[in-house]
Amino acid sequence: MRFLKLCAGCLVFCALLSGAAYADASVGPQNDPGASVDSRLSKLLGEERASFTEVSPDRIAAITTPPVKGYETALQAIQYSDAWLGELPQASGGKQWTCLAKAIYFEARGESVKGEFAVAEVIANRVDSSYFPDNFCAVVHQGDERRDACQFSYACDGRPDTIHEQAAFEKAGKIAKLIMEGAPRTLTDGATYFHTVWVHPPWSHQFQETAEIGAHVFYRNPVEPVQVAAN
Repeated sequence: MRFLKLCAGCLVFCALLSGAAYADASVGPQNDPGASVDSRLSKLLGEERASFTEVSPDRIAAITTPPVKGYETALQAIQYSDAWLGELPQASGGKQWTCLAKAIYFEARGESVKGEFAVAEVIANRVDSSYFPDNFCAVVHQGDERRDACQFSYACDGRPDTIHEQAAFEKAGKIAKLIMEGAPRTLTDGATYFHTVWVHPPWSHQFQETAEIGAHVFYRNPVEPVQVAAN
């Protein structure tokens, strides 16, 4: 009998131990795995929000704004519009770029984008022609050592070549860069001469008229090969 009572006591003791063990293994608010993950996630999100408050609005805009279209991409699909040109980053370059940009600025400022491209084509076509010097500066300044003997009127009109309209020069600079990078020259059909619609120089009867764009009429020498792109 004493043995049975002892066994019964053991069973109760074991049951208590067993219950305690199960209690330790039960899920409570302090050891819930899901609660732990939620807590860590909330902490991370809080840290992320705090980090964003330390970043300036300009920096956030720079990170989230799509990259600006570059000149290499632009050359694949030229569009003659101010909106399209305005998407390109500001252009810069060396002496040859400056000469071409200034020529576009002084000769075609105020024309449409297509009109400015057309004037740039003439200068680039001359660079490629055996009848003219072989670089942009030499073409633009050919004959400017004598007043009224130059090829481009602004180069020998006796006035300083001062840029007064910065936005217009930046526009000309972008066109100059595109032309120098190899933009197609299809507007003027290989023209190497042009004049405004208000004048009729004697030489205009000696050449083939190729286009009239804005305030300019364009011509090319029939014996010269047509250059449509700078390669």
